[in-house]
Amino acid sequence: MKKLTILVTALIVVSILTSAATRSKKSEISRNLDIFNALYKELQTFYVDSIDAEKSIDIAIGAMLNDIDPYTEYIPAKAQESFRSMTTGEYGGIGSYIMERNGNTYISEPYEGSPANLAGLRPGDRIIMIDADSTAGWNSSKVSDKLKGQQGTTVKVTVNRPWVKDSILSFDIVRRKIQIPSVPYRGIVKGDIGYISLSSFTDKSYNEVRDALQDLIKNKGAKSIVLDLRGNGGGLLESAVQILGLFLPKGTPVLTTKGKGALTEKTYKTTVAPVDTKIPLAVLIDGSTASSAEIVSGALQDLDRAVIVGNRSFGKGLVQSTRQLPYDGMLKVTIAKYYIPSGRLIQAIDYSHRNPDGSVARIPDSLTNVFNTAHGREVRDGGGITPDIKVEYPDVTRLTFNVVRDHWAFDFANKYFAENPTIASPEEFVIDDTIYTQFKNFIDPSRFNYDKVCETALDQLKQIATTEGYMNDSVKAQFEILSSLLKHNLDKDLDTNREAITPYLANEIINRYYHNRGGIIYSLRDDATIDSAAAVLTTPKYNEILSSASKK
Repeated sequence: MKKLTILVTALIVVSILTSAATRSKKSEISRNLDIFNALYKELQTFYVDSIDAEKSIDIAIGAMLNDIDPYTEYIPAKAQESFRSMTTGEYGGIGSYIMERNGNTYISEPYEGSPANLAGLRPGDRIIMIDADSTAGWNSSKVSDKLKGQQGTTVKVTVNRPWVKDSILSFDIVRRKIQIPSVPYRGIVKGDIGYISLSSFTDKSYNEVRDALQDLIKNKGAKSIVLDLRGNGGGLLESAVQILGLFLPKGTPVLTTKGKGALTEKTYKTTVAPVDTKIPLAVLIDGSTASSAEIVSGALQDLDRAVIVGNRSFGKGLVQSTRQLPYDGMLKVTIAKYYIPSGRLIQAIDYSHRNPDGSVARIPDSLTNVFNTAHGREVRDGGGITPDIKVEYPDVTRLTFNVVRDHWAFDFANKYFAENPTIASPEEFVIDDTIYTQFKNFIDPSRFNYDKVCETALDQLKQIATTEGYMNDSVKAQFEILSSLLKHNLDKDLDTNREAITPYLANEIINRYYHNRGGIIYSLRDDATIDSAAAVLTTPKYNEILSSASKK
């Protein structure tokens, strides 16, 4: 008993010393709070103009927290409903994405089967009134707040709809609890490969993935599984641990978090009954795969349970928790770093070591460390998850970027939907010559905003040539020839970039008829990452990758 008491006492002392070494002195904290309090009182008393107290304090808090890391943030009472909907995937409202554009708010995508969808709201509808209130001058946040509300209540939404005869339409919509699915689509691809798209990690995600996995294996005959985490920015850590348990033996350690002090270390093990611990598994990732999505992909890689396919992930190895504050405020604060089974931390940016100008940069590959998977394969820390199979994608062209950024594809899809009651299924729909010609004719050259990179660079080169004394008649003539060669021809540029533009245009059109689910089905028809995963899952290469002690 005495030995136990000594051991406990020693641990407490170590914890206190470790904690004290990482915190500011109480006297410093008190002094700085006194200075801030006095400064703020002086400003309120003597500054020549009135000061918005709430706004100025929010700015001060934001500046302080932004200097720590981008994930630590203050959440005032009025913003907590939106925060809770991110962790639960549910809220009371009409069920639609909205977007702000040119000072107006538009319906961008009603969820399939939502009150907004069933009432008849469409993408492109400009919201002009909510109940008896005009939305003129409102930003999208205010519009969103007014559309949300207690389930069972009615909201009247008046919109201006383009491309129809009666453009001013009103809808009485009964709000209900909106549950945004974590798994927007599941199905069979490439013959017998089960595909699961997982878009977020909420408290409902485990059940959705489990149900999808069981359905694909037991009812659809899936012989292998693709878990698509591309674009998944993460969510609840606990959800990630649960989902890992579907593929790993119960009790498998998958994650360790380490915070301040020696007693803050915690190891997470799978606690649920697995669905299948042997079925071949590929996980798709990209540069937007982050946080909990990296826990899943990284743990499965470290345990040699899955082949990772795609591009290097984002690199977020920090854990946040919430703390209640006075006046119903909340602090979301980084409390720990997480380490996946090999022992590596995949955090790509060290926010505690900034450049002299305050900026931060990714940890260079040369400074990362080598760790080993369960079978001895080399993996590295400090820069996200590096896939076992890398997939190269072509860069997005400037013209394609302009088409998407300025909503040309979005607007054309709204017009096309208004004029065409049906289209082929997502598995068969194509952008043929007729549709693409209609799209080209739809674009107004006088309103199309080019990013004139070549012309800008040429103008700069002319200025340099003039300043350096090289500009003479001969050089000027060459510049004029080059300028004529680089001058944009919109019709030609649209033809040249047709292959790059088509997926975006097709997705917008299909979305009008088959919602997000249809867009996913269409995208899977021509997906280099899916093709790469299928090539591994259906050949001996799968076992070769996971069993060999290869280097990353």
